[in-house]
Amino acid sequence: MATIQEEENLIDYSPKSPTKGGLKTMPFIIVNETLEKVASYGLQPNMVIYLMKGYNLEAVTATSILNIWSALSHGLALLGAFVSDSFFGRFRVVAIGSISSLFGMTILWLTTMIPPLRPLPCDQFEINECNKPTPAQFFVLLFSFGIIAVGAGFVRPCSIAFGADQLDNKENPKNKRIMESYFNWYYATIGMSTLVATTLIVYIQDAFGWQIGFGIPAILMLFSVSAFLLGSPLYIKVNASESLFTGFFQVLVAAVRKRNINLHSANCGNYYHHSPDSEIQALTNSFRCLDKACIIEDPQIDINRDGSASNPWKLCSVEQVESLKSLLRVVPIWSTNIMVQLSLNQFSFSTLQIQTMNRHIFFSDFEIPAGSFSVFMVITLIIWIALYDRVFVPLMARHTGQQGGLSPVLRMGIGLVLSSAALAISAITEAIRRHIAIDQKDIYPQDGPNIASVDMSAMWFVPQYVLLGLADAFNAIGLVEFLYSELPKSMSSFVVAIFTLGMAVSGFFGSLIENVLDSVTSYGGEISWLSSNINKGHLDYYYWLLAFFNILNFLYFLLICQYNRPRGPS
Repeated sequence: MATIQEEENLIDYSPKSPTKGGLKTMPFIIVNETLEKVASYGLQPNMVIYLMKGYNLEAVTATSILNIWSALSHGLALLGAFVSDSFFGRFRVVAIGSISSLFGMTILWLTTMIPPLRPLPCDQFEINECNKPTPAQFFVLLFSFGIIAVGAGFVRPCSIAFGADQLDNKENPKNKRIMESYFNWYYATIGMSTLVATTLIVYIQDAFGWQIGFGIPAILMLFSVSAFLLGSPLYIKVNASESLFTGFFQVLVAAVRKRNINLHSANCGNYYHHSPDSEIQALTNSFRCLDKACIIEDPQIDINRDGSASNPWKLCSVEQVESLKSLLRVVPIWSTNIMVQLSLNQFSFSTLQIQTMNRHIFFSDFEIPAGSFSVFMVITLIIWIALYDRVFVPLMARHTGQQGGLSPVLRMGIGLVLSSAALAISAITEAIRRHIAIDQKDIYPQDGPNIASVDMSAMWFVPQYVLLGLADAFNAIGLVEFLYSELPKSMSSFVVAIFTLGMAVSGFFGSLIENVLDSVTSYGGEISWLSSNINKGHLDYYYWLLAFFNILNFLYFLLICQYNRPRGPS
């Protein structure tokens, strides 16, 4: 097993530039990414409580806003990747995103310090009797969320790829192993950031209030921006290239325009257009209808003297066609990650549940903040990544000769199973908690999220968080490695954007499920499953529904693995 010093030597092997890139850039990049994660993730766990108490919103409304905020933060990663790869390059996009996040967090901080930016507080926590936020107050709140989302969308897809730019060296024979280790430890760093955010930042919010609790993330974001900009002279800054999105549309348009061409009459490689710098020499067998886009009909008309296409909307390169094919091939596998991410987004309801329970540790006076319980998921993720990368993979390589450990697809499948199990345990735990709360009604008659503590330890929630941490470690990292192995290097920023797009879809899908379920279950004056008074609602039914969706998702995954096998070149 290689030591850390050996890996440092490997990373510095034959660098692209004697003065730029390499390990010396990692402190600036990692500090930027770490502080951005601590700041942004530190705002999320308790945000549902802030929206319900500070803005007098119902539980479903608050969680829907947070789901949409999360969806935008991840969905805008596509915009960040597009701007990065096509116009500004990764360095500028990460810098712009970091500054945007700082601006948004500062506005959110101001909502805690300027009373007119919030509605008047309620004397009692009865949502229907409280003042709702005015349009202006709501606008300021949502504007801060939107600016933070833009910042996250710019930083998150480009930061990991920007770090890879500093280390990736094809001349190094150990390059593949270095990059695999980099991805694992990058996510471990994210885990450590989340650990700090869900413990220290959440504790400060609970102990010292929203003004300090939201002010510290804004200050950390200021340090994040400063650290990243200080390392500017040392970075390898890859220039922006041609827009991938434009290339995709060109392939589709060219294929439609040439739809009447018979592929069998153009089965020789000389009929296909190759761009001068293309490394792809053959077309794959999948989606062969797209091959028509790169068929040369008349070399005198279609090709310029420098070898480029005279009309890129009529003739595309083999590389463009294969990039689109690669994207289409990974979509089915990618889509299975949506339900896992939806399962991980249930923190808002979990926070409301845990808030009603006994959160003391071993009869001590210290009480764990309700928003900090996701720390058990993060700790599990970090421990598993460390054990997998430093123990399991070397042992497997020693005994089987397989250098990369378990295949990405196998790890994704394991993650799907663990996600289903976690939701089933969540449903059982909530059924027990609700039953105890109802039995104590005569003792604790108070309604709403401020209900007195239920005589049940919040440690019951630890197993489900552990399983969710394992599910994320298996599925997320497996999916990212799968995407990097299947897609061309020119789509490196796009890879992370595709991954985060799954998180975005899960956020919108989760918000849709919650609102539809709330409307359906409250029809005719019935109490909604997702009632703000969770003791009257039925969160256990909701978790069972998500567990059922996860099982269907796993069966869909197996079907994809059975029928969507890799194909060789034509």
